[in-house]
Amino acid sequence: MKQEKRERHAKILATLNAASSVRVAELAYQLGVSTETIRRDFDEMTRAGQLSRTYGGAVRALSAEPHAQAQPRGLLLAERQRIAKATVDAVADARILLIGSGETAVHVARQIALRMKDITVVTHSFAVAAAVGENHRIEVMMIPGRYHPAKASTTGGHAIVFLQSLYADCVILGASGLTGDGPSHALPEIAAVNTAMLNRAARCLVVADQSKFDQPFSTRFADWPQVSTLVTDAPPPAGLRKTLETNRVKLLVA
Repeated sequence: MKQEKRERHAKILATLNAASSVRVAELAYQLGVSTETIRRDFDEMTRAGQLSRTYGGAVRALSAEPHAQAQPRGLLLAERQRIAKATVDAVADARILLIGSGETAVHVARQIALRMKDITVVTHSFAVAAAVGENHRIEVMMIPGRYHPAKASTTGGHAIVFLQSLYADCVILGASGLTGDGPSHALPEIAAVNTAMLNRAARCLVVADQSKFDQPFSTRFADWPQVSTLVTDAPPPAGLRKTLETNRVKLLVA
């Protein structure tokens, strides 16, 4: 395999490790190649068992993931649990919560189920709904829309229209990356729902572990002045921390 192709495949796997799914058009733009090249890469990587093709994109391999990819997420389990506990402390007074998708959001949902009651949780993530639904004293409302199989979430116009009539005390959102420009997501469909949720809540908490620092992704879903609090597991790099201070974003390091 040519060096250029090896490097491209490595970048595709790195993106999948961070976001669980990728789109052909996004990768072509990010890597400066044609969509046909990305499709050929996907075909080769599918045959090698490195990923699984979807309509217009790809997701992590449906079989067991390679150890090199699985290990970082396992190492971050304790960090995400700390983030989740700190997040619940920060929203203890909320009665209506909006929650986005992602692994950290699911950890938050589990803590909410353990520690909160007599509240309403609205989400587009089936994993979040299932976790919170373990507590029968929490009302769970699913946002309607088109099912996104890679994220097990609803997206699209129906989701956004539904959110326009909703109000929440707080919204809790994960992110693929955090830069000086704001939190971003690898999937535009998810980013669009995140923005719609953000616009319907009095406060926004972004929950993300340190692996997201200075990682830019295709779609920014918020500007930092719109974010009330960043909950993370380690102090951000100096540049990002300065941006948070400038925009009066509260930093909670769990």
